[in-house]
Formats: sequence, C-alpha cells, structure tokens
Amino acid sequence: MSLDGFIAGLNDGPGNPLGDGGERLHHWLFSGTTPSSHNEFFKPAEASREVVDEWFDDLGAIVIGRRTFDIVDGWDGTHPLGVPVFVLTHEAPETVPEGATTFTFVTDGIERALEQARKTAGGNNVQVGAANVAQQYLEARLVDEIQVHLVPVLLGSGVRLFESLGAAPIELERTRVIESTGVTHLRFDVVKKQGTTKNENQ
Repeated sequence: MSLDGFIAGLNDGPGNPLGDGGERLHHWLFSGTTPSSHNEFFKPAEASREVVDEWFDDLGAIVIGRRTFDIVDGWDGTHPLGVPVFVLTHEAPETVPEGATTFTFVTDGIERALEQARKTAGGNNVQVGAANVAQQYLEARLVDEIQVHLVPVLLGSGVRLFESLGAAPIELERTRVIESTGVTHLRFDVVKKQGTTKNENQ
C-alpha cells in the first residue's frame, strides 16, 4: 500500500492490473538477489524474507472478487501463491484459464465463500484479497488480522484499501513492525468485541 492508502493507481484494468504507477508497490518483492525458496519469481530483500516465507507457509486459500480475477485474466490459470482461490461473483465465467490453481466461483455471499475457503485451508490462513472484498469482510467483522506492506510513495489517486468500512470504528492492535528495503511490513490484530470468537482468516 502507498503511504496515502492506495493499492493500485488510476486506470487499473486488463493490461494494466496495478494501474498507473502501481507497479511501484511491488518493487520490494524483487529488491533482493536471492529467489524465495518457495517461489523463484519472488526475490525479497533479506529483512522481507521472513514475511514472504511466512506468507507461503501459513496460507491455505485466497478469497478475491470477480473484478480482480478478470483484470489479471485468472493469472493464466496459476496463482503465484499456489493455493486454491475462491472468487466472489454474481455469475461464474463461461471459461476459466487452465493451470495449477483450482478456482471456485461463489455466488451466494461472503460468508459462504469464507466457509468454503476455511474448509479447504485446513487450519491455515485464508487471505482476503483486493480492496472491495477486504472492505466487505472488514465491515462484516470477519477479519482477524491485517497485514500491510507500506511503501514510501504517494500515488495521489487510485484504488484505496480502506474506504467503505461502515460508520463504526474498527480497533486494531499492532503486533509486528519489520523495516526492510523499500517497504515497512505492518501486522495488526483486529480487536474483537467481548464474547465473539476468532475466525481463522486474515
């Protein structure tokens, strides 16, 4: 995320998935010299390696929205994180790119998508991706943890990560800060109201 709160620049879409200038937000994933042991595509700096390794080790499934799926053309069938992907949509696409990733299209709401993703994840984390979907889960109080990779750049406009979250404040507790090359990794627990139970998603 940029310092002014954007996870993509203006004009994001097919052929320009991160929007104008948005690719700057991912430079930290390639700022090192040694490929990740989990995926050679990523080359994080040494201080970021813990975050990337943990990402792969603890992740069991991903929930995204249909817009993200369409913008990236389903990652040509293979998501770089190598786990099943659940896509929130009103209507499943007629064709899906063939590859290593299993895509499940969920048409009956965020709770149902989370239920299916948690079952598939088998106790590992469920990652909620893209701004609109993350906002829906946050507003519904179905998020346990927020991780932000804060990049020292001001995009000025684009897609905001935290925009439509409802009127009630969402309290957070900071649990980790890691300074690295071109990025600061922040992790927060979402403070639950007394009497609620914790879901295994992030």
